[in-house]
Amino acid sequence: MTSLSYRESQTNTPQDGYHLPDAIRWSNGKVVIIDQTRLPLDEEFLSSDNYRDVCEWIKSLSIRGAPSIGIAAAYAASLAAYECDSTGAIDTKLETALQVILATRPTAVNIRNIIERLRKLDVLGRSVGNVFLEEADKILKEEIESCRKIGKFGLELIPDRAVILTHCHTGGLATGGYGTALGMIRAAHEAGKDVMVLVDETRPLLQGARLTAWELQKLGIEFRLIVDGASGIAMRKFKADLAVVGADRIATNGDTANKIGTYNLSVLCKENGVPFYVAAPSSSFDSAATSGDDIPIEERNPDEVTHFRECRSAPDNISVYAPAFDVTPGENVAAFVTEEGIIRKPYRANIGTLLRD
Repeated sequence: MTSLSYRESQTNTPQDGYHLPDAIRWSNGKVVIIDQTRLPLDEEFLSSDNYRDVCEWIKSLSIRGAPSIGIAAAYAASLAAYECDSTGAIDTKLETALQVILATRPTAVNIRNIIERLRKLDVLGRSVGNVFLEEADKILKEEIESCRKIGKFGLELIPDRAVILTHCHTGGLATGGYGTALGMIRAAHEAGKDVMVLVDETRPLLQGARLTAWELQKLGIEFRLIVDGASGIAMRKFKADLAVVGADRIATNGDTANKIGTYNLSVLCKENGVPFYVAAPSSSFDSAATSGDDIPIEERNPDEVTHFRECRSAPDNISVYAPAFDVTPGENVAAFVTEEGIIRKPYRANIGTLLRD
């Protein structure tokens, strides 16, 4: 049984009657999101009936997380179709708008998969906006249900008393509702398992500190916030049982693109004998990517490294390398947890089965 001698008393008490806000929804002809760049200080909502605004929200990380930006892309496409007044076909003007949506963030495969799905819909004789909106609502429901299934399948990987490492943010805000990696943790908590989470701060934009810690606190799940560089000592001090992260794109050999710093964590887990799991819906698997070499890695504005919010933390006039993601080799992943079940090695064969079904 895991030693929990370093635990302190529970301090993360949920607010009575508190429910996590919707990451994204459609209301009265507009897309509405909670602005994740304002959390945890302010719970501020943004709304718009213009697809260009939604694209800007995606690029600026006001909405983030692979499933959530896929949902946002579907709603943005609906707005674009209404603006173009498209009926019966995806015309040139709407196709141009879809290309703008596709270009918002290149690493997460969900946006591409969603746009391809919308393109295949039968729109003959119908308002394309109405058809897209019906599908967007369906996608939102599917993502939430997928995450709940991920949580249930992941229960078997989590001991009754467990210390769990995670990186970045993979909860309800990132997935449209319940969560992937955080959904596994949430499901374990709801099942009565005694879990404690080690939360990497996740530089440079602190999604772990700002979002994961905020969400765990609201849910009443015990956690410790740590700086990214403390993962190694923390997994030894707290005797970590496992690590679980999300994914923005997974190649057919198991290579996984996720928030920068994920690869480092996987290496630390391998060195310390801690199983490293990836929780992701099947929509995050890319049948066209045979390895991590096929996954484009987005590079962000250098200001995200040299500043936090508007406060400069580095000298002027310096060179910066600011990848948003890295790729964890499939060999470092103990298993993938999906809405279809747990995928184990050999990944080429077993991921192939998932993608064919």
